[in-house]
Amino acid sequence: MSEAKTQIESIRKWVVEHKLRTVGCLWLSGISGSIAYNWSRPNMKTSVKIIHARLHAQALTLGALAGAALVEYYDRNAGAKASKEILDNK
Repeated sequence: MSEAKTQIESIRKWVVEHKLRTVGCLWLSGISGSIAYNWSRPNMKTSVKIIHARLHAQALTLGALAGAALVEYYDRNAGAKASKEILDNK
């Protein structure tokens, strides 16, 4: 259990340090997956397929940015609490 926790913690730490890279990779994978999905649907025009892929990727990016904001908020609150506890213990 502790091994899984450390792996999750290391992933969380990497995401916190590389927020924009994480959001960019998520956007790229989202648009790639959406294009691949839309290309399997033969009854749509190419322009519609591209527009749908862009919209799906935009929604995914907004979700990723909201997640990054929540992580930042959590880290700031956790950091402020830790700082306060350290100062209180002195």
